[in-house]
Amino acid sequence: MQLAAAPISWGVCEVPGWGLQLDRGRVLDDTVRLGLPDIEAGPPGFLPQDAGAARAVISGHGVRVVGGFVSGVLHRPERLEAELAAVEAQAAWLAALGAEVLVLAAASGRPDYDAATVLTEPEWTALLAAVERVVDIARRHGLVAALHPHVGTAIERPDAIARLLRESDVPLCLDTGHVFVGGGDPAQIARDHPRRVRHVHLKDADAALASAVRAGRLPYARAVAQGLYRPLGAGDARIADVLAALKAASYEHWSVLEQDIALAEAPTEANDPVRDIARSRDFVRAHA
Repeated sequence: MQLAAAPISWGVCEVPGWGLQLDRGRVLDDTVRLGLPDIEAGPPGFLPQDAGAARAVISGHGVRVVGGFVSGVLHRPERLEAELAAVEAQAAWLAALGAEVLVLAAASGRPDYDAATVLTEPEWTALLAAVERVVDIARRHGLVAALHPHVGTAIERPDAIARLLRESDVPLCLDTGHVFVGGGDPAQIARDHPRRVRHVHLKDADAALASAVRAGRLPYARAVAQGLYRPLGAGDARIADVLAALKAASYEHWSVLEQDIALAEAPTEANDPVRDIARSRDFVRAHA
Protein backbone atom coordinates (compact mmCIF):
# COMPACT_ATOMS: atom_id res chain seq x y z
CA MET A 1 0.00 0.00 0.00
CA GLN A 2 1.32 3.42 -1.00
CA LEU A 3 0.68 6.33 1.37
CA ALA A 4 0.07 9.93 0.28
CA ALA A 5 -1.07 13.15 1.92
CA ALA A 6 -3.83 15.66 1.11
CA PRO A 7 -4.01 19.44 1.67
CA ILE A 8 -7.43 19.15 3.37
CA SER A 9 -5.61 17.58 6.33
CA TRP A 10 -4.19 21.08 6.84
CA GLY A 11 -7.63 22.67 6.39
CA VAL A 12 -7.10 23.67 2.74
CA CYS A 13 -10.53 23.43 1.11
CA GLU A 14 -12.49 24.86 -1.82
CA VAL A 15 -15.70 25.53 0.13
CA PRO A 16 -16.26 29.29 0.65
CA GLY A 17 -15.82 30.35 4.27
CA TRP A 18 -14.34 26.98 5.24
CA GLY A 19 -11.67 28.46 7.50
CA LEU A 20 -8.10 29.70 7.59
CA GLN A 21 -6.13 28.55 4.56
CA LEU A 22 -2.54 27.74 5.45
CA ASP A 23 0.32 28.76 3.21
CA ARG A 24 1.06 26.31 0.40
CA GLY A 25 4.76 26.20 1.21
CA ARG A 26 4.10 25.18 4.79
CA VAL A 27 1.81 22.35 3.69
CA LEU A 28 4.23 21.01 1.10
CA ASP A 29 7.22 21.22 3.42
CA ASP A 30 5.25 19.45 6.15
CA THR A 31 4.45 16.54 3.84
CA VAL A 32 8.12 16.00 3.19
CA ARG A 33 9.00 16.21 6.88
CA LEU A 34 6.32 13.62 7.58
CA GLY A 35 7.85 11.24 5.05
CA LEU A 36 4.83 11.68 2.77
CA PRO A 37 6.22 13.43 -0.32
CA ASP A 38 3.35 12.16 -2.48
CA ILE A 39 0.25 14.33 -2.33
CA GLU A 40 -3.08 15.02 -3.96
CA ALA A 41 -3.34 18.30 -5.83
CA GLY A 42 -5.70 20.07 -3.46
CA PRO A 43 -8.48 22.52 -4.37
CA PRO A 44 -8.29 25.05 -7.22
CA GLY A 45 -5.72 27.69 -6.36
CA PHE A 46 -3.63 25.57 -4.03
CA LEU A 47 -1.25 24.93 -6.92
CA PRO A 48 -0.87 27.32 -9.88
CA GLN A 49 -3.38 26.89 -12.69
CA ASP A 50 -0.56 26.91 -15.22
CA ALA A 51 0.82 23.38 -15.37
CA GLY A 52 4.40 24.51 -15.90
CA ALA A 53 4.27 26.78 -12.88
CA ALA A 54 2.65 24.01 -10.82
CA ARG A 55 5.40 21.56 -11.80
CA ALA A 56 7.99 24.09 -10.71
CA VAL A 57 6.31 24.45 -7.31
CA ILE A 58 6.06 20.74 -6.56
CA SER A 59 9.55 19.93 -7.81
CA GLY A 60 10.93 22.82 -5.78
CA HIS A 61 9.47 21.31 -2.63
CA GLY A 62 10.39 17.73 -3.51
CA VAL A 63 6.83 16.43 -3.74
CA ARG A 64 4.86 14.50 -6.37
CA VAL A 65 1.19 14.85 -7.25
CA VAL A 66 -0.51 11.44 -7.46
CA GLY A 67 -4.08 12.53 -8.13
CA GLY A 68 -6.65 15.22 -7.71
CA PHE A 69 -10.25 15.78 -6.65
CA VAL A 70 -12.48 16.85 -9.54
CA SER A 71 -16.20 17.50 -9.19
CA GLY A 72 -18.88 17.85 -11.82
CA VAL A 73 -22.65 18.15 -11.92
CA LEU A 74 -23.32 15.05 -14.00
CA HIS A 75 -27.03 14.40 -13.46
CA ARG A 76 -28.37 17.53 -15.19
CA PRO A 77 -28.23 17.23 -18.99
CA GLU A 78 -28.55 20.97 -19.56
CA ARG A 79 -25.22 21.48 -17.76
CA LEU A 80 -23.39 18.39 -18.89
CA GLU A 81 -21.26 19.63 -21.79
CA ALA A 82 -19.91 22.58 -19.82
CA GLU A 83 -19.21 20.33 -16.83
CA LEU A 84 -17.38 17.78 -18.97
CA ALA A 85 -15.31 20.52 -20.59
CA ALA A 86 -14.21 21.61 -17.11
CA VAL A 87 -13.41 18.01 -16.17
CA GLU A 88 -11.35 17.66 -19.36
CA ALA A 89 -9.33 20.77 -18.53
CA GLN A 90 -8.62 19.49 -15.04
CA ALA A 91 -7.69 16.05 -16.39
CA ALA A 92 -5.18 17.64 -18.77
CA TRP A 93 -3.71 19.67 -15.91
CA LEU A 94 -3.40 16.63 -13.64
CA ALA A 95 -1.78 14.60 -16.40
CA ALA A 96 0.75 17.39 -17.02
CA LEU A 97 1.70 17.17 -13.34
CA GLY A 98 2.30 13.43 -13.58
CA ALA A 99 -0.78 12.35 -11.65
CA GLU A 100 -2.31 8.90 -11.89
CA VAL A 101 -5.86 9.26 -10.61
CA LEU A 102 -8.76 11.62 -11.28
CA VAL A 103 -10.90 11.44 -8.14
CA LEU A 104 -14.44 12.22 -9.31
CA ALA A 105 -17.29 13.55 -7.18
CA ALA A 106 -20.81 13.70 -8.59
CA ALA A 107 -21.52 17.23 -7.41
CA SER A 108 -24.95 18.45 -6.38
CA GLY A 109 -24.57 21.89 -7.92
CA ARG A 110 -24.60 23.66 -4.55
CA PRO A 111 -21.49 25.39 -3.15
CA ASP A 112 -21.57 23.37 0.09
CA TYR A 113 -22.00 19.76 1.24
CA ASP A 114 -24.89 20.27 3.63
CA ALA A 115 -27.60 18.14 2.02
CA ALA A 116 -27.74 14.87 0.12
CA THR A 117 -28.99 14.87 -3.47
CA VAL A 118 -31.64 12.23 -4.18
CA LEU A 119 -31.78 11.56 -7.92
CA THR A 120 -34.83 10.85 -10.00
CA GLU A 121 -34.74 7.95 -12.44
CA PRO A 122 -33.97 10.22 -15.42
CA GLU A 123 -31.19 11.84 -13.39
CA TRP A 124 -29.73 8.42 -12.58
CA THR A 125 -29.72 7.56 -16.27
CA ALA A 126 -27.97 10.84 -17.07
CA LEU A 127 -25.44 10.40 -14.26
CA LEU A 128 -24.43 6.87 -15.18
CA ALA A 129 -23.93 7.83 -18.83
CA ALA A 130 -21.93 10.92 -17.85
CA VAL A 131 -19.67 8.92 -15.53
CA GLU A 132 -18.69 6.73 -18.47
CA ARG A 133 -17.74 9.82 -20.42
CA VAL A 134 -15.56 11.00 -17.54
CA VAL A 135 -13.87 7.58 -17.48
CA ASP A 136 -13.09 8.03 -21.18
CA ILE A 137 -11.80 11.58 -20.63
CA ALA A 138 -9.47 10.37 -17.90
CA ARG A 139 -8.24 7.46 -19.99
CA ARG A 140 -7.39 9.76 -22.92
CA HIS A 141 -5.14 11.71 -20.58
CA GLY A 142 -3.48 8.61 -19.11
CA LEU A 143 -5.44 8.77 -15.87
CA VAL A 144 -7.75 6.41 -14.02
CA ALA A 145 -11.08 7.90 -12.94
CA ALA A 146 -12.30 6.74 -9.53
CA LEU A 147 -15.70 7.89 -8.29
CA HIS A 148 -15.69 9.28 -4.76
CA PRO A 149 -18.83 8.81 -2.62
CA HIS A 150 -19.00 12.11 -0.79
CA VAL A 151 -21.31 13.74 1.74
CA GLY A 152 -23.59 16.28 0.08
CA THR A 153 -23.27 14.85 -3.45
CA ALA A 154 -25.36 12.59 -5.65
CA ILE A 155 -23.47 9.50 -4.45
CA GLU A 156 -23.49 9.56 -0.67
CA ARG A 157 -25.82 7.07 1.02
CA PRO A 158 -25.43 3.26 0.93
CA ASP A 159 -28.27 2.77 -1.55
CA ALA A 160 -26.68 5.17 -4.02
CA ILE A 161 -23.27 3.52 -3.66
CA ALA A 162 -24.83 0.08 -4.13
CA ARG A 163 -26.64 1.20 -7.28
CA LEU A 164 -23.47 2.73 -8.70
CA LEU A 165 -21.58 -0.51 -8.09
CA ARG A 166 -24.41 -2.55 -9.59
CA GLU A 167 -25.12 -0.50 -12.70
CA SER A 168 -21.67 0.86 -13.54
CA ASP A 169 -18.16 -0.51 -13.72
CA VAL A 170 -16.45 2.78 -12.77
CA PRO A 171 -13.61 2.25 -10.27
CA LEU A 172 -14.24 3.52 -6.75
CA CYS A 173 -12.39 5.93 -4.51
CA LEU A 174 -13.20 4.43 -1.12
CA ASP A 175 -13.34 7.36 1.28
CA THR A 176 -13.76 5.68 4.62
CA GLY A 177 -14.97 8.81 6.41
CA HIS A 178 -17.52 9.94 3.85
CA VAL A 179 -18.93 6.42 3.47
CA PHE A 180 -19.29 6.18 7.25
CA VAL A 181 -20.87 9.63 7.62
CA GLY A 182 -23.29 8.72 4.83
CA GLY A 183 -24.43 5.67 6.81
CA GLY A 184 -22.36 3.00 5.09
CA ASP A 185 -19.75 0.49 6.18
CA PRO A 186 -16.39 1.14 4.51
CA ALA A 187 -14.93 -2.16 5.70
CA GLN A 188 -17.77 -4.07 4.05
CA ILE A 189 -17.18 -2.27 0.75
CA ALA A 190 -13.49 -3.12 0.95
CA ARG A 191 -14.36 -6.79 1.63
CA ASP A 192 -17.19 -7.16 -0.88
CA HIS A 193 -15.83 -5.09 -3.78
CA PRO A 194 -12.02 -5.23 -3.56
CA ARG A 195 -11.54 -5.15 -7.33
CA ARG A 196 -13.58 -1.98 -7.67
CA VAL A 197 -11.44 -0.06 -5.17
CA ARG A 198 -8.79 1.81 -7.16
CA HIS A 199 -8.03 4.67 -4.76
CA VAL A 200 -8.54 5.14 -1.02
CA HIS A 201 -9.03 8.19 1.19
CA LEU A 202 -8.39 7.19 4.79
CA LYS A 203 -10.16 9.12 7.51
CA ASP A 204 -11.85 8.12 10.75
CA ALA A 205 -15.04 9.74 12.03
CA ASP A 206 -17.00 10.39 15.19
CA ALA A 207 -20.29 8.45 15.24
CA ALA A 208 -22.36 11.05 17.12
CA LEU A 209 -21.37 13.93 14.85
CA ALA A 210 -21.82 11.72 11.78
CA SER A 211 -25.34 10.88 12.90
CA ALA A 212 -26.13 14.58 13.38
CA VAL A 213 -24.94 15.38 9.86
CA ARG A 214 -26.83 12.46 8.36
CA ALA A 215 -30.06 13.51 10.11
CA GLY A 216 -29.67 17.13 9.00
CA ARG A 217 -29.28 18.40 12.56
CA LEU A 218 -25.78 19.78 11.98
CA PRO A 219 -24.32 21.38 8.83
CA TYR A 220 -21.42 19.43 7.41
CA ALA A 221 -18.82 22.21 7.63
CA ARG A 222 -19.76 22.93 11.25
CA ALA A 223 -19.42 19.24 12.08
CA VAL A 224 -15.94 19.19 10.55
CA ALA A 225 -14.98 22.23 12.62
CA GLN A 226 -16.22 20.39 15.73
CA GLY A 227 -14.01 17.37 15.01
CA LEU A 228 -16.16 15.11 12.82
CA TYR A 229 -13.02 13.51 11.42
CA ARG A 230 -10.55 11.93 13.79
CA PRO A 231 -7.01 10.55 13.49
CA LEU A 232 -7.10 6.98 12.28
CA GLY A 233 -8.07 4.64 15.09
CA ALA A 234 -9.56 7.42 17.22
CA GLY A 235 -13.03 7.32 15.67
CA ASP A 236 -15.79 4.83 14.99
CA ALA A 237 -15.32 3.90 11.31
CA ARG A 238 -13.40 0.67 12.06
CA ILE A 239 -10.36 1.70 10.06
CA ALA A 240 -8.35 -1.32 11.25
CA ASP A 241 -10.97 -3.55 9.61
CA VAL A 242 -10.75 -1.53 6.41
CA LEU A 243 -6.97 -1.90 6.32
CA ALA A 244 -7.27 -5.62 7.03
CA ALA A 245 -9.66 -6.04 4.11
CA LEU A 246 -7.42 -4.06 1.77
CA LYS A 247 -4.43 -6.09 2.86
CA ALA A 248 -6.31 -9.35 2.30
CA ALA A 249 -7.17 -8.17 -1.22
CA SER A 250 -3.51 -7.26 -1.90
CA TYR A 251 -4.49 -3.65 -2.54
CA GLU A 252 -1.41 -1.91 -3.91
CA HIS A 253 -2.61 1.52 -5.06
CA TRP A 254 -2.64 4.87 -3.25
CA SER A 255 -4.11 5.34 0.19
CA VAL A 256 -4.36 9.03 1.01
CA LEU A 257 -4.29 10.27 4.60
CA GLU A 258 -7.14 12.73 4.39
CA GLN A 259 -8.40 13.95 7.73
CA ASP A 260 -10.58 16.96 6.86
CA ILE A 261 -10.22 19.84 9.30
CA ALA A 262 -11.35 23.47 9.40
CA LEU A 263 -9.09 25.99 11.11
CA ALA A 264 -10.58 28.97 12.92
CA GLU A 265 -7.14 30.51 13.47
CA ALA A 266 -3.48 29.82 12.92
CA PRO A 267 -2.50 26.60 14.68
CA THR A 268 0.00 26.58 17.50
CA GLU A 269 2.60 23.93 18.21
CA ALA A 270 0.11 22.25 20.52
CA ASN A 271 -2.56 21.77 17.83
CA ASP A 272 -0.43 21.66 14.68
CA PRO A 273 -2.18 19.46 12.07
CA VAL A 274 1.02 17.46 11.55
CA ARG A 275 0.48 15.81 14.93
CA ASP A 276 -2.73 14.09 13.85
CA ILE A 277 -1.38 13.32 10.37
CA ALA A 278 1.66 11.64 11.92
CA ARG A 279 -0.64 9.68 14.23
CA SER A 280 -2.68 8.45 11.27
CA ARG A 281 0.47 7.63 9.29
CA ASP A 282 1.75 5.50 12.14
CA PHE A 283 -1.62 3.76 12.50
CA VAL A 284 -1.55 2.68 8.85
CA ARG A 285 2.02 1.48 9.09
CA ALA A 286 1.15 -0.57 12.16
CA HIS A 287 -1.95 -2.18 10.63
CA ALA A 288 -1.14 -2.51 6.94
